[in-house]
Amino acid sequence: MELKINQQIKKFNAETLSVQSLLDLEIPNKQNGIAVAVNSTIIPKLNWNSHFIQETDEILIISATQGG
Repeated sequence: MELKINQQIKKFNAETLSVQSLLDLEIPNKQNGIAVAVNSTIIPKLNWNSHFIQETDEILIISATQGG
């Protein structure tokens, strides 16, 4: 499966991926302070396990940062 994540094409050895599965592969140790949008729609954290990604989806993963 090829996915466009944060404007980059990435390949995965899976036919189906939930948002949570994708995050486990992409950022396994940091999932607090994360927002995920699929096709410009924010996916609530409660739905990460049940929202499945299609190969044509565009995914945006945003991490909160601190600073001033």
